[in-house]
Order: sequence, then structure tokens, then C-alpha cells
Amino acid sequence: MLTLETETDISDFSQIDFTNGVVAAVSGGSDSTALLLLLKDHLDRIAPATKLLAVTIDHDLRPGAAAEAQAVARLCAGRGIAHRILVWSGRKPSTGLPAAAREARYRLLAEAARAEGIGLIVTGHTADDQAETVLMRQVRDDGARDGGRGLAGMAPATLYDWRIWIARPFLGTRRAALRDVLRRANVGWAEDPTNEDEAFERPRVRAALADGNGVQRMEDAVALAARAAVEREHLGHRAAALIRGFASKPADGLVRLDPGFATAGDEPAAVYALRIMLATVGGVAFLPDQARSEALLERLRVGLFCASPFCATLSRTVVDARRAGIFLRREIRNLPPAALAADDALWDGRRRITLSDKPGAFLIAPLGAAHAAKRAIAEDGTPPSLVRAALAAEPALWRSHPGEYPGECLGLVQDSTVSSRMAACPVVAPFARFLPSFDLAPARTVAALIGAPLVPAMPFRGHTAG
Repeated sequence: MLTLETETDISDFSQIDFTNGVVAAVSGGSDSTALLLLLKDHLDRIAPATKLLAVTIDHDLRPGAAAEAQAVARLCAGRGIAHRILVWSGRKPSTGLPAAAREARYRLLAEAARAEGIGLIVTGHTADDQAETVLMRQVRDDGARDGGRGLAGMAPATLYDWRIWIARPFLGTRRAALRDVLRRANVGWAEDPTNEDEAFERPRVRAALADGNGVQRMEDAVALAARAAVEREHLGHRAAALIRGFASKPADGLVRLDPGFATAGDEPAAVYALRIMLATVGGVAFLPDQARSEALLERLRVGLFCASPFCATLSRTVVDARRAGIFLRREIRNLPPAALAADDALWDGRRRITLSDKPGAFLIAPLGAAHAAKRAIAEDGTPPSLVRAALAAEPALWRSHPGEYPGECLGLVQDSTVSSRMAACPVVAPFARFLPSFDLAPARTVAALIGAPLVPAMPFRGHTAG
């Protein structure tokens, strides 16, 4: 059953590690308001010294949003809960508004958490939200383009920006159960009119679930999400094993796959591993299309038997298959132009920039073919032309001189002469912004391969970063 019988069951936060504090995302709606009250009750009983900060995001999209945020502030003040209101200011997009609002919401929540030294955010997403998410993805036929990964719905935890965990403790709880908790506590909540606006996809699905067969459809969708989540995790572990067994990094910006990768015998895992590595090397936030990736793997497999070189490009990644191996590198086209180096910027989707010097002192730009030609080749026998092509697309630090563009090249950012001024840590591009806990195994494995930072420890007791 989706419903939970007791308030104790609903408010069981015992598996979540609140040691370093928690930010509760509270809009003023029923789900997040119940989350706040139940979380406050839990912490008061179990760990009263825990830092709890409630944050309300005013998206500045409706006249009543500011008043709703103030109502949350009064609720928090009455219960001794620290509270902040953050506003999504500036122009709003004319299309894709829900996605843009979601991105702004998580960005603001993460900024609030980092300002307080907190590494955990909790949200009030429910089983109803999970069912709606799965049904929306079914309607869009996301499974055909993405191998069915999206049918797992929302993960119990998602790592945001590779730094802060977002936990969803109510994914197994119906919204009606949370509203019963609020009624018993005599606490009201706000109703967001956009939840009824069928100009948007989610309200249309929500309305469809309100018909006579809605309960069964919701239960089926949640059950589907549970099955798909298990399958997605299993696939991720198999993909991670293939990456560990067949992938290496002969030079910065270059990944080599042993030819046996294409014939390892687990095609679904090989396709998934290939998609992740293509997106990572190319600095692309989304995995390449499932069908195109399947076709690429088949072409690589055929090429092995024909012993003929093969070259293709997918997700900004050049795939160069030859007798020495299958090599992946960033294509030279559409690299970022020279620009002032900025702290905490994401360069080309592949590197997180950290400055030691003051901003504006240097330019960051690709190394380029001329400077790459002067670099030493890999010591493992990798073809020098591939090493140089990969290095040409890597970020370098430049000192600008009047009349020169981009100026004097100081070296690659990983060079010892440059590292004192700045660092550029590799990132696992498809998971750099949002890493669902379903995908931890391949994300960790690729991070180790390219030298990206470790994944922070999971927010659940008994789990580590591995």
C-alpha cells in the first residue's frame, strides 16, 4: 500500500544523517509544511542541537507568492525555527519555465546551505509526485531515448553540484497522509494555483489521476518506479565494472578503451558505459541518445572484426577506433573562446575552475594545436597525434598583452607553473549538476578514471562515498 498507517511511520527520519545540519525546503504547501513540522519534532527528540534552517524560495511568478513566504516565516518564528526567504529575481524565460524554476530553486537552496556550512537539503516530494513524474516520462516515451532510466522517477537522494545532497524522505508517503498530520495539528497550508493550471504538464497529469481509476494508476506508477530503480542501479554497477576493466586515461583529455570493451558480452551495460564516457569527455550535461549510442557500439564491434580504423563524433566527442584501442577525446570545434578566468566557473562542461589569484588577472582558453605539438607524448605507446589532439582542447592559462590575442600561454592548468594560480578539476559532466543516487556506481568509477573529486558521503546512515 502507498498509504502509511501511523504518524510515526511518516516521520521516520532515523536513516538520515543530520550530523552537519539540514536545510528544509518549505514552500508553504501541505507537503513541505508537514515535512518541516515532522522534521522539527524528530530533531527536538533525537538531536536538539542540530542546525535546522527552513528556506522558502519566492519564484516571483505570482502576486501571492510573497505573502505565502511570509506565512512560512511566521510559522517558523512561532516554533523557533531559523528561516530565510530567497527570491528568484530577474527575467523569466518565455519557454521551459518549470525547468528553469526548478534549476533556480535548487541553486538558491544550495547557496543557502553552503552559507551555513550545511551539506544536506530535504524536500517534501511524495509518492504522488513520484507517480506524476513517472507518468509524464511514459507519455514523453523517455524510455526509448534513454534506455528506460527515467522510469525510475526521483531518487531518494540526489547530489547537487557534486557538493550538497538533496534527500526526499517522503517518496513512499501519500500526500493525503501528510495533510492528515497537518489537520490534526491544526496547521493550514497554501494552495499554489499553478498546480491547477493545465497549461503545464504536471497539472494535466495530476488532473488525470483524480479520476475513478487514479488510485490504481498511481500505485502502478510507483511500483514501476521501484522496479526501474533497481534495474537502473544494477545496470550502473555493470557499467562501472566495464569502465574499471577496460578504460584508462593515457593523457589529459584522452580516454582509451581496450578493444575488448566492444565485445564484452553485456551490451546494455556497454552502451550505458559508453554514453556516460562520451558525455564526460565531451563536457555534455545529457547522455547521448540511446539508439545512436547502440549504433556506435555496433559499428565499433564490426570494426574490430574488420580490423579497419573508424572515426565518428557524438556528444562533442571524437571516437577514434584503431588497432591500439578505442580513443575518446573532445572535438576541437566549438571550444570556449578566450575569456577572463572566473572562480568556481565550469569551463566547457569539463573542468571546475578555482582561482588563487584575483579574478581578471588571466585569460583561460584552449591550449591549441601549436602549443600541444610541443608537449611530450604519453609513455605507454599511445599514438602521439592522439595525445596532442586531446591536449589541444584542454584549458590553459594565458597572460594577455596589448594587441595580442589571447596572449602569452603560461601552460596547461595542471602544470606546476600554473597550479599555484588556478586549478581546474575534472568533472563527470552528465552528473556534475544532478547525480541521482541510482547512478552512484558509474559516477564514482568515471570520477576515479578522470581524476575528479570523490563523491561526498551519502546522507543515509551506514553509507559512504565508497
